[in-house]
Amino acid sequence: MPQKPSTRDAAIARQGEVMREFMARAVLFQEAVARSGGLNGTDLQAVGLLLSEGPATPGELAARSGLTAGGAVTAMIDRLERAGFVTRTRDETDRRRVIVSAVPEAVMARVGHVYGRVAERWNNYLDTLTDDQIAFANELLDRAATINREEIETLRTEGRASSKQTPTA
Repeated sequence: MPQKPSTRDAAIARQGEVMREFMARAVLFQEAVARSGGLNGTDLQAVGLLLSEGPATPGELAARSGLTAGGAVTAMIDRLERAGFVTRTRDETDRRRVIVSAVPEAVMARVGHVYGRVAERWNNYLDTLTDDQIAFANELLDRAATINREEIETLRTEGRASSKQTPTA
């Protein structure tokens, strides 16, 4: 007779299901927000990275976003600049370097209302939680983000290693 899973095992299994659902919905939400602002998902994420981590050279933005082809980064920056989401300026200390910066006002004008609506709904929910519950949620989400960041780097490293391997006959 099979053994019934413990309550903890069931809760951990359920957490895995919830996390998969959350991650899928987060990706789909970001795609929908991007489309509503006239962008694609990668472009919106790049602008988000510039907003959260600060201005970057095209190469730094490529590294942050995971884009590897120089032409893909240039094309993305061109699209974002035409749409008014970013500006390019020369680095004041090294005029050969280009610095890409987000234009927060343009981002807010195009997609800010969506994030504002979600923030209001989320804050209403957070108001129902205790300080300890909020602290735990912050810790959980921070750890999830850290694990995702580390796994992204692992996947990128593995991808670079496998692309350097030569096929055998």
